[in-house]
Amino acid sequence: MKPNSLDATGNQAVSAATAPARKVPFWRTQRFALNVPLWTMFVPVVAFYLIFKYTPMAGLVIAFKNYNFHDGIFGSPWVGLENFRNLFTQAQSVQIIRNTLMLSLLSVFISFPFPIALAIMLNEVRKMWFKKIVQTLVYLPYFFSWVIVGGIVITLFAQSGVVNSVMGRLTGAEPFAFLFKEWSWISLFLGSGIWKDTGFNAIIYLAALTTIDPSLYEAAGMDGAGKFKQMWHVTLPGISPTIVIMLILAMGRVMEVGFDQIYVLQNPIVSNISEVISTYIYQIGLQGGQFSLTTALGLFESLVAFSLVILTNAIAKRFNKSLW
Repeated sequence: MKPNSLDATGNQAVSAATAPARKVPFWRTQRFALNVPLWTMFVPVVAFYLIFKYTPMAGLVIAFKNYNFHDGIFGSPWVGLENFRNLFTQAQSVQIIRNTLMLSLLSVFISFPFPIALAIMLNEVRKMWFKKIVQTLVYLPYFFSWVIVGGIVITLFAQSGVVNSVMGRLTGAEPFAFLFKEWSWISLFLGSGIWKDTGFNAIIYLAALTTIDPSLYEAAGMDGAGKFKQMWHVTLPGISPTIVIMLILAMGRVMEVGFDQIYVLQNPIVSNISEVISTYIYQIGLQGGQFSLTTALGLFESLVAFSLVILTNAIAKRFNKSLW
């Protein structure tokens, strides 16, 4: 039948050549068939996030209820925003949120440059044997648990510890209470975190450094740029997308001060600055049984982290370095 011919009803007929092709479902395409092994490997990842990340979100309804074990999550009486009102009217809760923000922001902005600097320095090392030794030494603390790291810190900086003993022999000074002064406790908190995590976090930046074209360094050297200028004008711009991504992810963890680190280092004398959301949830929620109040605090923590990620990404987007 010709394309412009009429059928028996007088309507214009459409030839098979000009008829629209039927869309084949994706799971019947050759591309899907070739990638079946990859899709199979991806199934456990999807299952993990569905079971352990998304399904537990249903429990957030506890923040709006007066939860008890007898009635369960969905049977407990509804109280609306009462838990949030109780949360923000307690002076202790406000102090805990302040401590969490303070310690987290200090960790992000003080600890964040160290892996970058370490990766750049390791990248400049030309003696492979020396580079391997240094990498092993700086990576090793990451594999220690915080119980071990906390024990090392307490052993070194206790009033009868190694540091005070050495200082006393050298200067005759009285032992200093490093663990019982707020400013020195914060310094130990930040220092132990840097010592433990810097080496492992530097791996990401070392991988990013391998993507920089070596000819850029050669061109910069021919223009008279020294090592520091090459780092500033070639190395840092080359890894800037990775730096921005890591900063956005770090801002998403601002409200998540590590429970293990705080728990092994804190003591009642410095509780004014060491009590954070994670330890408060453990003490009040798990030990005290106030599940609704601590769930409301956890939901608030997640919302603040989500807002910070969106804000950081929006700022990075102005410089064409956003994550999405």
